[in-house]
Amino acid sequence: MPDFSPTQYAVPGFVALVLIEMIWAWRRNPAAYEPKDTLTSLAFGLGSTVAGLLFGGLFFALYLFLWDYRLFDFGPEWWTVWWAWPLCFVLDDLKYYWVHRTGHRVRWFWASHVNHHSSQHYNLSTALRQTWTGFLTLGFAFALPLVLLGFHPAMIAICGGFNLIYQFWIHTEAIDRMPRWFEAVMNTPSHHRVHHATNPRYLDRNYAGVFIVWDKMFGTFEPEVKGEKIRYGIVRQLGSFNLLWAVFHEWIGIAQDMWRAPWKHKLSYLLREPGWTHDGSRQTSDQIREAWLARQGGSETPEQVASQNPIAGKPEAA
Repeated sequence: MPDFSPTQYAVPGFVALVLIEMIWAWRRNPAAYEPKDTLTSLAFGLGSTVAGLLFGGLFFALYLFLWDYRLFDFGPEWWTVWWAWPLCFVLDDLKYYWVHRTGHRVRWFWASHVNHHSSQHYNLSTALRQTWTGFLTLGFAFALPLVLLGFHPAMIAICGGFNLIYQFWIHTEAIDRMPRWFEAVMNTPSHHRVHHATNPRYLDRNYAGVFIVWDKMFGTFEPEVKGEKIRYGIVRQLGSFNLLWAVFHEWIGIAQDMWRAPWKHKLSYLLREPGWTHDGSRQTSDQIREAWLARQGGSETPEQVASQNPIAGKPEAA
């Protein structure tokens, strides 16, 4: 399959920006980078690229097959239809929002997406921490409506590539806030830091890829609060730089839970939200947030509330 994604051409820029941020971190925020964590992120990126080469062709072939049954035809020279490009980009970003939201709300999808959240550091190398197992989910199906609307699979791939390129730069603590008008419409480092946080206030918020307006439209937006220190990673940190454990730990957790669960609950451990259990022994992000909000009526500070998290040390979905 020809590679239509522009991300391969952006790799030198990614590397340059990581090096620049490392210099900034060395002077301003030494804790931003940890060598083993960074190497793990780079290994994730390499493995994800290989997985994409191995399985991407299958999905592209499926898209081409379905494109023959499209509802609208942009003509034989579809790439010259100028207005189709921005429309495809916006619709692809809307698609990304729902793929991403599903990746947090359905444990089967989370088992693949959790890889991106497994670092306790937040820097540009974290953006490279991409999944190896996305092909095991049905994430590709979210693009099928775009194909059936008449957008060529190559156009979708190109727009999706630029979407990923945009998301690279928002994985940083080096930028505080962008201008207010930009923060109102676009996804920014401030908005995305919220998404990577494990603070109860921030769990499962800000799913946007490029346009933060989707979160505002669908009720999942949360602004970054000054004075509340962000804790990155997942509710139960990996505690290891073992690459294979980092890649597969949540799939292993699902298998263990399904094996032990009563028959009537087995599928729920696959299809319900991360953290759900039939016996209430763990908590979902909604339950964590509700417990946190219930405590806000007292005199506790955000730091005290976080230290009293009733599920501290327990996995979110394992």
